[in-house]
Amino acid sequence: MEKPCKLLDETELKRIFERFAFQFTEPYDDPKQIAIIGMQRRGVFIAQRVRRIIREKLGTDIPFGVLDVTFYRDDFRTAMKMPAVQITDIPFDLYGRHIVLVDDVLYTGRTVRAALEALMSFGRPASIRFCCLIDRGHRELPLAPDYTGMYVPTHTNEEVQVMLSEIDNEDAVYIVKRPDAKEAAK
Repeated sequence: MEKPCKLLDETELKRIFERFAFQFTEPYDDPKQIAIIGMQRRGVFIAQRVRRIIREKLGTDIPFGVLDVTFYRDDFRTAMKMPAVQITDIPFDLYGRHIVLVDDVLYTGRTVRAALEALMSFGRPASIRFCCLIDRGHRELPLAPDYTGMYVPTHTNEEVQVMLSEIDNEDAVYIVKRPDAKEAAK
């Protein structure tokens, strides 16, 4: 397996999270109109960091929720043997709110589709915006992020790995080439 290529380091990630904080709030006269929902797993930590920046720099405490889309995925019964279901916690009413949905990597768009379906089962927000740290292309559905940290065109044999200190003891983003079947057999 080839050595991972570092795309972003801790300083660059902090800069992106600060940009997100201002992008999320600037369209609204009252930032309290929005709520941030992080998608399990790494999207939760990204969303928490952005929320913290909004609180520290703008003095506004934005409602925050956590969303797991496992049961809403279209491959739930086919691709997953025993799904790792995580917590969903949305402790506020979605009705009339402007939601910013946050995830780490956008690839085919199927996880975002599942997230939209899941959110609609909780209520009808005024709007939903989507934020991803990395957009790697290869969409299978007509979905696009409203906020993107970085667009990284990838090959299908590559993987984007987002590392966050809360889980991985490091803040960085890497691109890794997956070994093909011949290399893996060696």
